[in-house]
Amino acid sequence: MKFQKQNKEKIQHMSKDKILKRLTKEWFLQSYQYEYSYHFSWLGRPIIQYPQDMIAMQEIIWKTKPDLIIETGIAHGGSLIFSASILELIGKGEVIGVDVDIRQHNKKEIENHSLYKRITMFEGSSVDKKIRDKIYQIAKNKKVMVILDSNHTEKHVLKELEIYSPLVSKGCYLVVFDTIIEDLPDKFVKNRDWNKNSNPKSAIKKFLKNNNRFKIDEKIEKKLLITAASGGYLKCI
Repeated sequence: MKFQKQNKEKIQHMSKDKILKRLTKEWFLQSYQYEYSYHFSWLGRPIIQYPQDMIAMQEIIWKTKPDLIIETGIAHGGSLIFSASILELIGKGEVIGVDVDIRQHNKKEIENHSLYKRITMFEGSSVDKKIRDKIYQIAKNKKVMVILDSNHTEKHVLKELEIYSPLVSKGCYLVVFDTIIEDLPDKFVKNRDWNKNSNPKSAIKKFLKNNNRFKIDEKIEKKLLITAASGGYLKCI
């Protein structure tokens, strides 16, 4: 208990360190140009995440022990394997992955993975009614966590939030990735439909104005410093 108290105090002081915050931002911007988040894999599959966020997700999943984790956005499948691996250690649970385009070579690698037994994939838009209805059916009477990491425009993320937030169980999390887009300099992200004015963070701001079931867990961001999901760790209260 003494250690936990001391650690909490250190995190509080660290989060107020202006020099460290400035250096963190500078590091993030400098490393972004090298696609830093693309450099890692999890149990053999590429995972497009920052290691700090991966640690935070592990802590959340282990603590809340959901029966079902719903993920929008599959890419190479690393995040699905990551979630499935934590659930495997817990000894229960399944993962649903949704993507508008699951590349055949990625699908094959995911299906051949030993943890595929805990994974179900749906190809199609995460906001499509048919996909939604299938997921709602699976989610019945389950303890649910949701991770949004697909199309990053405000319109799309806001629609995902409206569709999937009702499934999140009390005490569990709704995690929205790439909120950092709003904090990047103008025109920093090129050839994308999302930008400083239309992104996951702007969607969260609109969502929270009309939804009091969720609260941003600021403790996570204070601890991580480096995160692609600033203001995106939403706890269902």
